[in-house]
Amino acid sequence: MPGKRIGYIRVSTLDQNPDRQLVDIELDKKFIEFASAKDTNRPQLQQLLDYIREDDELFVHSIDRLARSVQDLHNLVDMLVKKGIVIHFVKQNLTFNGNDSHFSKFQLAVLGGVAELERGIILERQREGIAEAKKKGKFKGGKKKLDAAKIEILKAKMQTRDSKSKIAFDLGISRETLYRYLKNLGITSQPIEDNGQRISLHGKDNSNRADTQC
Repeated sequence: MPGKRIGYIRVSTLDQNPDRQLVDIELDKKFIEFASAKDTNRPQLQQLLDYIREDDELFVHSIDRLARSVQDLHNLVDMLVKKGIVIHFVKQNLTFNGNDSHFSKFQLAVLGGVAELERGIILERQREGIAEAKKKGKFKGGKKKLDAAKIEILKAKMQTRDSKSKIAFDLGISRETLYRYLKNLGITSQPIEDNGQRISLHGKDNSNRADTQC
């Protein structure tokens, strides 16, 4: 029985458009992530790792969509190919299946290093901009607001099993800001903490495989 064609799509914020990734690629299932790639502790990535099986093919728009750290990138690719999964990075036209050439591995290392460097430069510019704004007395802090669309997303997420920490992270706000919105909206329901088993970089497979669309 042939494996499934699975897509992993990641954007950093809810304002970005995930539809620009993996365009015209036929997929059996997609995992769409609204989160930073600063580490691998991302809900949709963890669900993907739990779901994907031997002989499946994973399609990712580009290397930096999967990871921004060279170490995370290599760990993920190594773990997946050892499970018998083929990985396609569409933008770079790179495929990894466990029988990869030294040149392909070299390209992965170089491109992963570029992604990590880019993230470092972005963070450094942010720090410099904040420092300069503080000097001029223009820095207002990291207070963030939710627009009407995000408030509806908040309401929907409060009916899921997601923890408040995860909800706040997905919306790009602090827990304190989340609690303030919940109080103002009169929402008192408590999301159930997800204590289910998830696969980590060194975890084990879960035999259950749901086919619901993400």
